[in-house]
Amino acid sequence: MCILKSSSTHLLIILSLFLFLICASEAAPTYTIHACTDESFYLPNTTFQTNLNLLLSSLVSNATLHDGFYRTTISLGAPGEVKGLFLCRGDVTPSGCHDCVAAATKKITQFCTNQTESIIWYDECMLRYSNNSRLNDVVPRFNLFNVQSVPESDHSQFNKILVSTLNDAKQEALNSGKNFATKEANVTSSMKLYTLVQCTPDLSTSLCTMCFESAISAIPNCCDGKQGAQSLLPGCNVRYELYPFYNVSSVSTQPQFFSPSSGRSRISVIVIVAIVVPIVVAAVLFIVGVCFLRKRASQRYINSLGQDSIVDDLTDVEFLQFDLATVEAVTNRFSDENKIGHGGFGVVYKGVLPNGHEIAVKRLSATSLQGAIEFRNEASLVAKLQHRNLVRLLGFCLEGQEKILIYEYIPNKSLDHFLFDPVKQRELDWSKRYKIIVGIARGILYLHEDSQLRIIHRDLKASNVLLDENMNPKISDFGLAKIFQADQTQVNTGRIVGTFGYMPPEYAMRGQFSVKSDVFSFGILVLEIVSGKKNTDLYQSKHADDLLSLAWKHWTEQTPMEFVDPTLRGSYSRNEVNRCIHVGLLCVQESPSHRPSMATIALMLNSYSVTMSVPRQPASFLRARSPNGGPDSDQSTTNQSTTSSIPWSVNEVSITELYPR
Repeated sequence: MCILKSSSTHLLIILSLFLFLICASEAAPTYTIHACTDESFYLPNTTFQTNLNLLLSSLVSNATLHDGFYRTTISLGAPGEVKGLFLCRGDVTPSGCHDCVAAATKKITQFCTNQTESIIWYDECMLRYSNNSRLNDVVPRFNLFNVQSVPESDHSQFNKILVSTLNDAKQEALNSGKNFATKEANVTSSMKLYTLVQCTPDLSTSLCTMCFESAISAIPNCCDGKQGAQSLLPGCNVRYELYPFYNVSSVSTQPQFFSPSSGRSRISVIVIVAIVVPIVVAAVLFIVGVCFLRKRASQRYINSLGQDSIVDDLTDVEFLQFDLATVEAVTNRFSDENKIGHGGFGVVYKGVLPNGHEIAVKRLSATSLQGAIEFRNEASLVAKLQHRNLVRLLGFCLEGQEKILIYEYIPNKSLDHFLFDPVKQRELDWSKRYKIIVGIARGILYLHEDSQLRIIHRDLKASNVLLDENMNPKISDFGLAKIFQADQTQVNTGRIVGTFGYMPPEYAMRGQFSVKSDVFSFGILVLEIVSGKKNTDLYQSKHADDLLSLAWKHWTEQTPMEFVDPTLRGSYSRNEVNRCIHVGLLCVQESPSHRPSMATIALMLNSYSVTMSVPRQPASFLRARSPNGGPDSDQSTTNQSTTSSIPWSVNEVSITELYPR
């Protein structure tokens, strides 16, 4: 709750009242109405219920990230696909949108128990889900109105101005590109009209126009002369009142004056508006600023309490929280028989939910380097990510010392399980390997450019790429991931974490990481997939060349096919292999500025018309040895910049060798 210390002045009392009203309004969104299907239901503990919970969690998680609108589909197993969306009113703040969507996700499952298609409206937002593709239909429709009517003497004038203002708002919304607009009009000297129209951004202009016209045409029939009314459809909504029901200061409105007045009175009104509006805006900004500062101070206090901050950050997915007893039951009390893998931060177990759905349970070890910060990071990050080449978070458990993440179960384990096994690597023919390379590129491209959060993975390697039943890759393990601001290109850190052999030199030596850090790791991974050789194995062995040197040697000697995994036995596309080696070498160039972006890489892998630059000699720091003969390749490391002596050129100048092609 926002609190402003009182003073003896009337101004502070008024501001305090404003502050209370603003904080209260954002804290409690106003429920309007809901609708449920009458004929289609789902059974508890089914795939549909799991998908619905994931969908609602995803909607809440994205409520502050998509400018008030988000639409997604969850299809974890078949049958059971569920589609859903939310639309927040155009003037609502991101935090207000989040609060409304969070409230809607809780209420909709209470109002519409076990129903496969439902919709709920609040004053501030609309949320709906469905088990089919009908998310843009025009039913159900609700027409709501104020029981009070305008005076009979003003009835005709009111209706005329109302229709004109709503149509003007409709046209402005269609022309704005946001499908949202508000309009104000003075009906009489004492009566002011406020109107709002909004359409979901995914509708085309023609469909949005049809929806608006349907809603506006319904108002005279249902609500003739009423002081306020709204027409609610799944695709759009129209509302008018004789009071400001939206945040006037956050929208650009130009009042229209229909009552006759002289030039002098118009000038007077303009002068009054010019004086009053800046004062009101300044007061509102002051109030919002105080609210923000108080909230931030409160958050800092909560963070100082330790584990409570984790729970606070996970409120978006709180209804996906598993209790420890349930997790122990589905994993047979974390038995060794259920163990399917391990990483730098803990052990992964297979579990089976009561409905038969298989899950992967990542139990972080008590001594793990991934503590509260990393746990919160991975849980909050992965819950917000939706891409076919990223592993999906289903839930979490946080009890006592236990920090557990529940993921979708990926049956074929990780890429390294196949790629570096002398027997299993034969199961990876070239078509599968190329599909894996392309899929990983798409996943990283999504993290870097297509998701609402710009994310650097920082630990991309074969053991963090899982393979589903069709051998499609899914990037996992986001414990070390970092969020970049929109205008950030590089970040420095004093804590070096990751896996040796996959770290770019600028990160391992100086703690500098960027999107080009993931590009370097991707290049290593591509060369490993092509050759079937593990970079860190060559690095730690007495082999004359590490993987980068070996690839560079064959490239410069124009014998790239000798670099290819012998188990492929010529059953590969020479053009694709050559292109992948070329891409891999471009990715591992010493200077980050020389490495291509993931968008360029994706284009290179999918189009043979793209002209590719000549790669420069790869970074050579991997050939150095630590005092212990090389770090463990499967362990994440912290503050390793002081544990090994690696020669480095301060000015990042690399030697370029030109060769004929």
